[in-house]
Amino acid sequence: MSANAGAGEAEADRELIITRSFDAPARLLFEAWSKPEHLKKWFGPVGYPVTMCEMDFRKGGQWRAAMTGPSGTQQTPFGGEYLEIVPNRKIVFTNGFELAGAEKMIMTITFDEKDGRTLLTIRTLFASIAQKATHVGAGMAEGIASGLDQLTDVVAALKAAA
Repeated sequence: MSANAGAGEAEADRELIITRSFDAPARLLFEAWSKPEHLKKWFGPVGYPVTMCEMDFRKGGQWRAAMTGPSGTQQTPFGGEYLEIVPNRKIVFTNGFELAGAEKMIMTITFDEKDGRTLLTIRTLFASIAQKATHVGAGMAEGIASGLDQLTDVVAALKAAA
């Protein structure tokens, strides 16, 4: 797609917002998002584990990952760059498949803690309405929800170990 894909399209029409409340402090959720050994246990839908994960977790650092499907075949790698990191509060990064001409989306993850519970918000801003339609149509929201179900278990284990 062209570099101007999505030009003039309203942000609200290009975004997907998913929230989930966790019975855990923000620091544990942040840890689960910021370390590859944790991310590999929960990111993505059940049946598509992350089998390759590289992270240079700092502003300007790169990350890349790949999932392996039920057939045992590794899927197309995806990744991007960390744009903003506020410990225990926010992570902003680009995300996209490693395919020629693939558009990147911007993902903003926020951790809002109150009384030991944390509201996790995942805001995905797609480059275009067409990109959003493609990803949502392919089950992105359901895949994120499945990953968050697994994140609940990872955070519970981190909480028990703390």
